[in-house]
Amino acid sequence: MNAVETTVAHDGNALARAIRGTREFVLESYAELHKMTWPTVPELKRATIAIVILAVILGLAIGWLDKLLSLLLVDGVARLTR
Repeated sequence: MNAVETTVAHDGNALARAIRGTREFVLESYAELHKMTWPTVPELKRATIAIVILAVILGLAIGWLDKLLSLLLVDGVARLTR
């Protein structure tokens, strides 16, 4: 067997392994999706509302903290240098 035949035979095995591996991955992923428990509509609504409220509260807290630090560090330091 020469080098060309060895390369072709090796590439064929690699391709077959890649296809087999991909097929196994897809089948296992599909099986795992069916094992999951999906949230009910009321649970999903409650979680969404909680996340939106938390995001708004966190946004306001960060905004207020930014304004406070801006007043202290920027305006406060500027007043000290006058």
